[in-house]
Amino acid sequence: MPGPLLSARLLSVTAVVVVAASAAVAMFLPAFRTQSLSPSPGSAVAAQSGAASRAPSNKWGANYFPDVPVIDQNGHTMKFYDDVIKGKIVVISFIYTSCQDICPLTTARMAMLEDKLDGAVGRDLFFISMTVDPEHDTPERMKAFADALDAGPGWLFLTGKVADIRAIDYKLGDRSDRSLSDHRNEIVLGNDATGDWQRASVFGDLDSLVISVRQMNPKWLNQVHVPGRDQVSNTALPLSNQPGQALFKRLCAPCHTIGVGDRVGPDLRDVTARRDRAWLRRFISNPKKMFADKEPIALALAAKFPAVRMPALGISDIDAGGLLSYLDAESARIVDATPSGASQASHQHHN
Repeated sequence: MPGPLLSARLLSVTAVVVVAASAAVAMFLPAFRTQSLSPSPGSAVAAQSGAASRAPSNKWGANYFPDVPVIDQNGHTMKFYDDVIKGKIVVISFIYTSCQDICPLTTARMAMLEDKLDGAVGRDLFFISMTVDPEHDTPERMKAFADALDAGPGWLFLTGKVADIRAIDYKLGDRSDRSLSDHRNEIVLGNDATGDWQRASVFGDLDSLVISVRQMNPKWLNQVHVPGRDQVSNTALPLSNQPGQALFKRLCAPCHTIGVGDRVGPDLRDVTARRDRAWLRRFISNPKKMFADKEPIALALAAKFPAVRMPALGISDIDAGGLLSYLDAESARIVDATPSGASQASHQHHN
């Protein structure tokens, strides 16, 4: 008798555990699709999302993203989910137009990424720059910012009502109450059709980021890709012989050229012949202090290039010296390689 009773009790307990586990799995399965970006339980946004999943509503696109009105840099109003990301591959950055530090550099790096994607932006995928300061970022200010950084077609700069922009940012993974100066500098890659979303950075190797963006497209993954001549040759680039080259390509090239002409900032060809070397090292290392001290040349540069001020990038005095040596070497190389009177007009849109 004790044996059968014990077995019956064990079977009963096991059944309860299995039912409870099944209920728990059923409860959490809906969150798996966008787990890395989904809201924390109990939040107001999560409550609205849960309500939307229980009853049909046009408030939430695909039961996750707010389908609220947003306004682009040209003043066009659209729905965030239905018109901006539904069924699309997107690369999303986060900026505010009065930022004098990382935002202009982020956007300039996005512009370089746009070039490297070779016409895919606006055709196979889309860029979105979301404001984190909707109180002040009007469409007019967003357009001026986009124009200053030469944003191409297929790239939206979005603003809107404060509550709506906050809801979108929250769903895209921003959970903090940090100040504007400490706002996130990561980007988000996504394919709404497949439900694949991930975080990334524009401050690493752009060629690797290009691969990550293209891999969001299943069609691209199914194709055979042979490295181009430039990709093969770049693997042998003697960076060790030019210590400032990597620094220039990562931090300076988004806004400056060497011998191609002014962009967001001035052309840096022969800059050490035009400016005192000690002044250049100070300016590269701590531009904010020179602006604060109202240094005349720094203020003149800010007036000539008003869209973006030179940000404080944490470059040491030693690295600034290496960067200047690289600029000297490149300026000399251009002189040696270019016949007298030859034009430098042929170049990429952002390079």
